[in-house]
Amino acid sequence: MHTLSLAAMRTALDGGEFSSVELCQHFIDRIKQQNEQLNAFVCTTEEQALRDAREADQKRASGDISGALHGLPIAHKDIFCTDGVTTTCGSRMLQDFVPPYNATVVEKLKAAGAICLGKTNMDEFAMGSSNENSYFGAVRNPWDNNRVPGGSSGGSAAAVAGRLVPACTGTDTGGSIRQPAAFCGITGLKPTYGRVSRYGMIAFASSLDQGGPMATTAEDCALLLNEMAGFDERDSTSIERDKDDYVSSLGNSVKGIKVGLPRQYFDAGLDASIEAGLQQAIKELEKLGVEFIEIDLANQHLSVPAYYIVAPAECSSNLARFDGVRYGHRCDNPQDLEDLYKRSRAEGFGREVKRRILVGTYALSAGYYDAYYLKAQKIRSLISQDFSQAFEQVDFILGPTTPSPAFKIGEKTGDPVEMYLNDIFTIPANLAGLPGISVPCGEVQSDGASLPVGMQLIGNYFDEARLLNIAHQYQKVTDWHTRIPA
Repeated sequence: MHTLSLAAMRTALDGGEFSSVELCQHFIDRIKQQNEQLNAFVCTTEEQALRDAREADQKRASGDISGALHGLPIAHKDIFCTDGVTTTCGSRMLQDFVPPYNATVVEKLKAAGAICLGKTNMDEFAMGSSNENSYFGAVRNPWDNNRVPGGSSGGSAAAVAGRLVPACTGTDTGGSIRQPAAFCGITGLKPTYGRVSRYGMIAFASSLDQGGPMATTAEDCALLLNEMAGFDERDSTSIERDKDDYVSSLGNSVKGIKVGLPRQYFDAGLDASIEAGLQQAIKELEKLGVEFIEIDLANQHLSVPAYYIVAPAECSSNLARFDGVRYGHRCDNPQDLEDLYKRSRAEGFGREVKRRILVGTYALSAGYYDAYYLKAQKIRSLISQDFSQAFEQVDFILGPTTPSPAFKIGEKTGDPVEMYLNDIFTIPANLAGLPGISVPCGEVQSDGASLPVGMQLIGNYFDEARLLNIAHQYQKVTDWHTRIPA
């Protein structure tokens, strides 16, 4: 059962090939067998999941189908609040936090009939590119357990790649859906900023964070996005706009679509094996009638420095609420209020979170705001203008998701700047608020391990339907997305 896509599981459930209880139990058993090795889940909800599965089967038998995901198992990144289930954000600060409500994403998927099997591991407060920053330990890549799965949604990516669950939710602030999707050989979509509600999604950088689906195929991502997307009055950044039917448009032809190839994405810094996979993918898309045009994104090289001013500044503000007073970790026997603040935050936050809080607080401080934060926002506008000009010529932009395949655990932890550069191709879409998708497009050999290669496609605002369609059409003529780690 675990080799099926989410869409195929839905068809099998409708056809009576197996029940929702059998399906959920199968994945629960796989989690028990594999999670100790991968560390992809921080908690499971076995009892509740099986109760929900039995109820789903009873409703199905009576013809009462609650939604498009009725009886299908999924998991949530542990950044989404789940009513009555621990939500840690990968941090000691929230290790015992049990929300009294569901995030909108959780609420919507539950209403569609999806069954939650548990919460997936992540970099603490979504800060990281390797999933080595979790309080609950590093997640391991199913393709090679000595390598990282990417971050911060590495637990979700590893769980889907290892077939511990058919689909997961993730969040993307600077590439945290697409980068781990590339490292783990799955499909991951970052929607347009504001397309999916952030209500109940614990904030890192509010102008950049965006929830999205992670699954084996673009079709499965479309199924999930159909339920996740939509206006939410509880989220002030949610866009009031009619959503598309992302599934019904998957059969459209891609002939005549123009795709831009940025000069800056194919320079000397790109791993040769990644470029080889991309060139082969370009040939496959050309066979489908896609036209390619070389374009220029002149300010893309400024995206990483701009991001690492904007994101830490917003993180500094958002994480100020964790003070040991209202909720979250509190130090023992504080001497006074100042001691409570200092020790609670020092004990509750990990090294990477502290680093970004310090950088962000400095950038926002008197005398430095104009020199750093304001300048970074101006660069952000230039990057957005680059994309706007490009989309006057092309429909999509194609490039690598990551500059190299998954690296080994511990390989880059001593050099934060080298770690940050792993997001060099994904960050621009976040700064501009554009949708982007990563799909598997090859494999490379490294130290005896087969490692996936990811191709990124970036679309114009609210063009997720066509973005998912071109990814789906590519996956119809290739099989990279069907490969399962040994």
